[in-house]
Amino acid sequence: MGILLWILMGAIAGAIAGAIMGQGKKGLIRNVIIGIIGANVGGFVADRVFGWNGITGFNLHSMLVAVGGSCLLLAIVRWISGKKES
Repeated sequence: MGILLWILMGAIAGAIAGAIMGQGKKGLIRNVIIGIIGANVGGFVADRVFGWNGITGFNLHSMLVAVGGSCLLLAIVRWISGKKES
């Protein structure tokens, strides 16, 4: 998957995960970073823990894995920092 698709998927996954986790609008760059890192986290968890395919391209399965990983990443960051955003 090319860098532009990683950025696009990261932006979408980060925005969706931010909305799910109640973090509101934090900006495009933050969404891209959270989405790309979250896609890697989700791909790792999907592959190693569940035995599923991780990120396989720009498709629905990969987007769901990326959003799930992004939500997990945001939950871990919230837990470590001890902050309760509302």
